[in-house]
Amino acid sequence: MLDWGAKLLRTLPAETAHRATLSLLERAAPLLRSAAPDDPRLAVSALGMSFPNPIGLAAGFDKDARVPGAMLKAGFGFVECGTLTPRPQRGNPRPRLFRLAEDDAVINRMGFNNEGAARAATRLQSARRNGVIGINIGANKDSADRIADYREGFRLLAPLADYIAVNVSSPNTPGLRDLQGQDELVRLLGLLTSDRAAQIDSVPLLLKIAPDISLGDLDRITETALATGIEGLIVSNTTIGRPPSLRGRHARETGGLSGAPLFAPSTMLLKETYKRVGRKLVLIGVGGIFSGADAYAKIRAGATLVQLYTALALKGPGLLERIKCELLALIERDGFTRIDDTIGVDVTR
Repeated sequence: MLDWGAKLLRTLPAETAHRATLSLLERAAPLLRSAAPDDPRLAVSALGMSFPNPIGLAAGFDKDARVPGAMLKAGFGFVECGTLTPRPQRGNPRPRLFRLAEDDAVINRMGFNNEGAARAATRLQSARRNGVIGINIGANKDSADRIADYREGFRLLAPLADYIAVNVSSPNTPGLRDLQGQDELVRLLGLLTSDRAAQIDSVPLLLKIAPDISLGDLDRITETALATGIEGLIVSNTTIGRPPSLRGRHARETGGLSGAPLFAPSTMLLKETYKRVGRKLVLIGVGGIFSGADAYAKIRAGATLVQLYTALALKGPGLLERIKCELLALIERDGFTRIDDTIGVDVTR
């Protein structure tokens, strides 16, 4: 991956650095060379698609589908754009993004700031596709009918997506997590799968869940996911929890916490999810991945694919290739032939 002047960018306020990175990538995208082909031992088949490696870019980095091609060229196995809402949305007041460098963490309360699904759809229609692009959809904050918003986002974006991620777990839109309740979730996923059935080409549907749910909530969510016929779960979103070990001066800011402190709780939830669904659903493990060992632990806990974002922002663009090299060393050390041989091996079901 090219060095975008990561050290310089990290001297800027977090949101300013993010916007600058996107602008630089947009301008440089036509000139970027694709990363070297991945070792075939890292290839994964899932959701009816082939992934050159299991490391994806999580939603939040490229909210408006400005640079998915550039990030795929950089060596990600897949890229998830969004979260996108039907109507453009400013999001919450600034400042709303905070680095906790001492904790390898970030707190955000962005609030689904994006230019709207229609504008992203226009970009995606004209983009050259060179890999798997997922799209993460959400509801507008002021919507009178949030389920209708998900249906509209799905209508606009599903024809352009390799998969759709349904985000009902952001902590930064008041009341959104209520959609993880059984009655609302059954209705939401039932309507989306019904809408999908009317398509010529069906797109995989995945549900992104919060790390702060109880095991009883997880039981209900997994039962609903299996019953409605969606293809996967993304485990997990950011947490509203604040571990007492946090040292950063922004540790008490409101919003979702991501990064290293999220690794243990999100991986525990991933294991519990795999216990309930096994390989019946594709699980994407997210939260606190900073190394190949972290990614490997997620995969051994049941993830077929993994995603990162916070570590990329904090540690710079060389991280991706380091993770892939470390993954190869780990599967060789443990006597596995391919990365997908390790999925769920640490989980007793």
